Amino acid sequence: MAMDAFGLHAGFLSSARGFPERPALDVEGSATSYRDLYAASANLASDLQAVLPAGGPHTIGILAQRSRIMYQGLLGVLMAGHTVVPLNPSFPSDRTRRMIELAELAALVVDATGVESLDALLGPEISDCAIWLPTLEDCKAFGPRWPGHAFHALDESSRPEEWAPAEVNPDDLACLFFTSGSTGVPKGVGVRHRNAARFVAMSRERYDALGLSQEDRFSQFYDITFDSSMFDLYVGWAYGACLCCPSAREWFNPNRYIVDKALTVIDITPSAGHGMSRRNGWAPGRFPQLRLCRFGGEALSAELARIMESAAPNAAIDNAYGPTECTVDACFYRWDPERSPAECIHGMAPIGYPGNQVGVLVVDEAFHEVPEGGEGELLISGPQVSAGYWKDPERTAAAFIRLGDDSTLYYRTGDLVRCPYPGEPLQFLGRFDHQIKIGGVRIELGEIEQALREAAATDQAVAIGWPRTASGASGIIAFVVAEHADVEGIREKLRQRLPTVMVPREIHLLDELPLNANGKVDRKMLVETLQAAEA
Repeated sequence: MAMDAFGLHAGFLSSARGFPERPALDVEGSATSYRDLYAASANLASDLQAVLPAGGPHTIGILAQRSRIMYQGLLGVLMAGHTVVPLNPSFPSDRTRRMIELAELAALVVDATGVESLDALLGPEISDCAIWLPTLEDCKAFGPRWPGHAFHALDESSRPEEWAPAEVNPDDLACLFFTSGSTGVPKGVGVRHRNAARFVAMSRERYDALGLSQEDRFSQFYDITFDSSMFDLYVGWAYGACLCCPSAREWFNPNRYIVDKALTVIDITPSAGHGMSRRNGWAPGRFPQLRLCRFGGEALSAELARIMESAAPNAAIDNAYGPTECTVDACFYRWDPERSPAECIHGMAPIGYPGNQVGVLVVDEAFHEVPEGGEGELLISGPQVSAGYWKDPERTAAAFIRLGDDSTLYYRTGDLVRCPYPGEPLQFLGRFDHQIKIGGVRIELGEIEQALREAAATDQAVAIGWPRTASGASGIIAFVVAEHADVEGIREKLRQRLPTVMVPREIHLLDELPLNANGKVDRKMLVETLQAAEA
């Protein structure tokens, strides 16, 4: 095993040396030690190196979900010196096939769940792909159906006795994540090993003070296609902790899973948290063993932070902010029951302060820095800024910019923030694409959503500009999670607080808001619901 490993997986290799008998993984009803997970991953890595052409790194898909093979695949690809492309077997096959085409995969690692969707993904546009399947029987079944591909069995992988993980170049891609594109085509974000290594180091710089160690147990609630999962996996393994991944059945009751598995660190979206806290799921004192609760991916409401604070009285509560393009996290905000309520805007916690070596700049439309207290777009710089968009130089040039004579590379987040006064946190005001104009008046949907939450006595509300017009929208439609709410009563309270143009013309009551695969509110689905109603 390499002694001076560098890259996204270096923390795992260090823990495998230091804590070989400690549990690295708890999945599918059993625990796997660092020694055994290293051995399984190294076997795959050796096999990949033997089969794939020299050179690289090659892009290799992991078509798996909540299985030991999924983790073996992630680590095996990294240990072989190649690039991980996470894929979700439950995604629509057309979308996944498009990702496979765009990534130009050289190989695919598939678990039992992925095997069920494989026939729908393979076709004439995907050829010469080396595919690793769970068993030799799987290979015998798929080989005759798809003679253009070479199938290999994971359970027969082995490696030479003196084998060691490949050394990686800091500028090689560690991961290629596909996110939703505005054109309907997934866009790939390439994360280099130097970006990922800095992210893991920054995370440790923040959380070492909590005393995290090999005794901790991290959640892995995020899907691996979501970049936030990198914290759970690679930061958890860097501490020598055990990564705990619930089955689909266990995910139906994540609160019980937290207790049953004695989790000490959890990482979730606020939307997932809302669902978990409903019906007193986060009762006061329910999670005394939690030491850290991280929220990320969306704005964190003050109400949800207060509920978690009560449910987990011994936990630090962090609001982590950062786009995929800047490798998971860029800013942090630690919730404080005394100070934080006064620092919230529209009932939402600040995004806080930049992490070590992260640079932030707030600019106006002409890219001039705004004064303290001013509002503008957040730009991020630093060693975690990624390589740009996969094989898309035009989109990369538009989003990754340099200002004037400044050689610093900035990523344009598209997030509207308030430039802080010295010592104060960054305040998130919303997405630029969540701002709309109605009759020429600029409307902040976040302000409407906060008014809705208070009027309906709920913590979940979404406002959408609808119907869409060439200049913005002609009105507002709201979706609220509230039981037995009085819609007219809500609207009357809004009239007393908001200008008429900002009062929703319709308020729809829901049992729950739709979430996407990353656990975020699926605004696109709500818009599609409105479109279908008009058809």
